[in-house]
Amino acid sequence: MTRPTDAPRHIVATSADADTVLRRLTRAGWTPRPGFALPDPTWDVTAARLVLHGRITDTDTLQLAVLAAARGAGIVAVSDTDTPVGRALADDLARLGPLHHGTSTGDDDTVADLVPEQRALLDRLAAGDTIAAAAAAEFLSLRTANRRIAEARALFGVRTTREAVLAYLRQRRND
Repeated sequence: MTRPTDAPRHIVATSADADTVLRRLTRAGWTPRPGFALPDPTWDVTAARLVLHGRITDTDTLQLAVLAAARGAGIVAVSDTDTPVGRALADDLARLGPLHHGTSTGDDDTVADLVPEQRALLDRLAAGDTIAAAAAAEFLSLRTANRRIAEARALFGVRTTREAVLAYLRQRRND
């Protein structure tokens, strides 16, 4: 059972960053919903595993987001933390539990979630091999290699193979 303090809370700079975080949270079983108002009269919405998202530029939206987070909803807010509203949002959400800035989901070890075939393929792609050459070197069919790479893209929350390779290299370098 997820507790309200376990709900994800993210402040990101752009809508594209929000999309990346939302893709990861959706894969983890959260249900995204635009806006920060909760129509459900039940106070604790933790069991619903809702993640509310949107842009926060004023205090009214800020209050709705903080209230939703206090009630157990996940939050992905697009806001500039250099503004008074952005700083207030960061302060208030941090009081409720862990707060993530940027596209990090708190689980920065996606590399550990990759199966050995995916790691081997990404290593070969990083070295400059084509997908076909990497598949042949790993004794995989091209179709299986493409599936493994698609799964890796989903794990990293990116759209292109190039982005997956770059994310893989970044995380490996940080280990």
